[in-house]
Amino acid sequence: MGKRLFSQKTVLITGSGSGIGRATAQAFGEAGASVMLNGRNEEKLQRACEHLRQLGIEADYFVADVQQYDQCQALVERTLERFGRLDVAIANASSSQRSEFVRTDPAIFRHVLDSNILAPAYTAHAALPALMETRGSLILVGSLAGLIGLPTSAAYSAGKMALTAFAQSLRTEVAAAGVHVGIVYVGFTRNDPEKRVFDPEGRLVPVAPREGRLQQTQEEVAHAFVRMAHRRQRRAVLSPLGKLLWTLNAISPTLAEQGVRWSYRRFPHMYHG
Repeated sequence: MGKRLFSQKTVLITGSGSGIGRATAQAFGEAGASVMLNGRNEEKLQRACEHLRQLGIEADYFVADVQQYDQCQALVERTLERFGRLDVAIANASSSQRSEFVRTDPAIFRHVLDSNILAPAYTAHAALPALMETRGSLILVGSLAGLIGLPTSAAYSAGKMALTAFAQSLRTEVAAAGVHVGIVYVGFTRNDPEKRVFDPEGRLVPVAPREGRLQQTQEEVAHAFVRMAHRRQRRAVLSPLGKLLWTLNAISPTLAEQGVRWSYRRFPHMYHG
């Protein structure tokens, strides 16, 4: 990917104080973009922002909860004040859970669902006027759980599946304005050590361990976002496992479900926090 591919362009990434979001900010910055970081933890954002600046990347941050529409508006307004334009918005922020549906506190179900569909929708709504000005890109962050529902992740899967419909509807609506809408179906990815998900009662617990060979690096995922924005792709399915699930589900959804059921019985530790 060219060093100055996104020179004089601005990229806004929600949930970018750590993990995939932080890696994506660095990847776009290394491609020449100015980057606006976002999250709810100011300490993480400060560290991430300082790291980018040390690499020579023009970066700033804004603390906002993107599950609140007024805060999404403030985030976009601050981005325009700071950098003067918005070319790419990546709706990355979300939360997840590891618990069977029947055991999950309904409030936690709603929180996880909202973070995976309302937060991206609010981000998109706030960002679209600016993206129409630049004929820019809106990128939604999907998941393998958006291709087929995964056990112990009912709210997360429902939200990620809803993103597909949202992307399809929005793509048609904004095509005439020249806005690109893409969705990346992210596979299992190596997490930061401090990564946490909700348990049935709403406590934050460590992510279940997974075999290293099943996981991509955060940098690999980050560069997939850069490619999508550059090539203006409609969708990208990451990892060999993701491509297998996509193909299998297209051929036989029943067979795909049977495969997940077998995996849940054979490797239960992968699905529980």
